[in-house]
Amino acid sequence: MVIYKTIYRISKNSDPYREIKERCTENLLALYPQLQDKIISSKDSLYTALTFAALANAIDLGADHNFDFNKIIRTFFHQDFEISEYNEFKKTLKKAKHILYIADNAGETVLDKLLIEQLNKPVIYAVRNKPIINDATIDDARHAGIDNIAEVISSGCDAPGTILKLCTTQFKKIFWSADMVISKGQGNYETLSDTNRPIFFLLQLKCPVVARNLRLKRKSTILITNKYGQ
Repeated sequence: MVIYKTIYRISKNSDPYREIKERCTENLLALYPQLQDKIISSKDSLYTALTFAALANAIDLGADHNFDFNKIIRTFFHQDFEISEYNEFKKTLKKAKHILYIADNAGETVLDKLLIEQLNKPVIYAVRNKPIINDATIDDARHAGIDNIAEVISSGCDAPGTILKLCTTQFKKIFWSADMVISKGQGNYETLSDTNRPIFFLLQLKCPVVARNLRLKRKSTILITNKYGQ
């Protein structure tokens, strides 16, 4: 985080990834009708939306500056979860009245929108306070149209993750009171996995250390709760 902020200060550019973030979002918005049709026509639309949202987590400039956008899109149609606590997810969702969805990267926000449509519950969508790498901000969420289906807020944190002590009082109140928390991405997993409340983590493993800790291969796509691996 310190390195990126130093680069931003020296370059006098507070959002150097803005152009590529917008391009990723535009590319996925162009595919939105096709992906929505795939989800709706699948045997289990919720499960399909979850896999698409998780696979889109590969759009991460912090982990891979040379990611192949078209290759990522192709994985949507043939790759599945390595680990999935889907039954528990469905049980929690059925009971939940208020959901907090913690975003990760811009671009994949379009797939988050497709998933939120399948949740059919009130959702608060939390993003970074300021630009950091290609993580989603309020502007990025609005670009994807998230604000049309969910309440968009800033967590108050401008780190590539969700560090609760850096978050706003409003976010922390929502975080602890929400009936269900869905957390996207590895940065959020690293900063929230030891938190003393149930969280569903939806991500692709990019760091070999985290992958080893979970006894999984790098680039595995997972839907787990924070009790996994403890």
